[in-house]
Amino acid sequence: MIMLKKIYNTLLFLFLINIGIQAQGKKFQIQTIAFYNCENLFDTIRDPKIYDEEWTPKGDQAWTSDKYNKKINNLAHVISQIGNDENSKKPVIIGVAEVENRGVLEDLIETEYLINEDYGIVHYDSPDRRGIDVGLLYQKKYFLPTHTSSLPLYIYDMKKKNKSTGEYGTRVYTRDQLLVTGLLEGEEVHFIVNHWPSRSGGEKKSSPFREAAAALNKKIIDSLQMINPDAKVITMGDMNDGPYNKSIKKVLQAAGNKKELKKGGLFNPMEKMSKEGMGSLAYRDAWDLFDQIILTEPYLRTDYDSWRYWKGSVYKKSFMIQPTGQYKGYPLRNSNNEPGYSDHFPVYIYLIKEAK
Repeated sequence: MIMLKKIYNTLLFLFLINIGIQAQGKKFQIQTIAFYNCENLFDTIRDPKIYDEEWTPKGDQAWTSDKYNKKINNLAHVISQIGNDENSKKPVIIGVAEVENRGVLEDLIETEYLINEDYGIVHYDSPDRRGIDVGLLYQKKYFLPTHTSSLPLYIYDMKKKNKSTGEYGTRVYTRDQLLVTGLLEGEEVHFIVNHWPSRSGGEKKSSPFREAAAALNKKIIDSLQMINPDAKVITMGDMNDGPYNKSIKKVLQAAGNKKELKKGGLFNPMEKMSKEGMGSLAYRDAWDLFDQIILTEPYLRTDYDSWRYWKGSVYKKSFMIQPTGQYKGYPLRNSNNEPGYSDHFPVYIYLIKEAK
């Protein structure tokens, strides 16, 4: 019975997929959208404006050019393969987090794994004290940016005194939210790349910061929908919260069940994945899915004359996994003076539309 099921699934796969998707005599185009937290992608050069001392040759990480180049190649290798189980093309859009500057992204897209795809870059420096930013990579032959902006997140720690004013309420400097509007093979779409405030100080204490990030995200999406109620928006990133947390469920109002989705609402495919035990990072032997890709309702409609959501997953291959030791099974990050990949696995979705 198990063998028959495997044969059936194989035949179904072959029927549906052949670079594009074929169903009921129709041919479909497919594109992969991905997000990857690159974990401390710093160059080796000291920048006096940020706290990057440890990521220099003389710093705690003894971060040399050899280590940096290996890290760059490791990340590029992963990116080049995301989604290739069912799409031979490399991701058309990749949102990234924990990158120091535009220069590291330029090095990333110039590796042997990615250079032939002619990726473009959207990046702004953020006010994050560690100097880590978000960014967006895109294949120029498929996507044309028409507008980009970096939207600041203003949050304050009311338990800390402001040195300038003497009053309580110190700004917490964190990552901006990156908005990129453009044409994906001629169709207008919007991407928001996020890296919400961490859980430093504890989940409960820091939760209001992520709820503020979610409120800003919702405001951006609402603004796009005021211009066009059918705006196709994809918001993605390391939210530092799971699909079930207040920031996602209550503030962003993302639904995990398609049946609950209302016109103009948000759908979070990662909620079902999380319930099934999938994770993009691990902490104290517990997996969580902080890395998420969330879509507006038009992506879930049942006609396929424009881009629609098909399915998504966490990209996790054996070479990206710690093989031994205390952290066996975790994402393979830097250890024992050896550059790894990241402490996060990337996530991705497929968009499809009927070929003309």
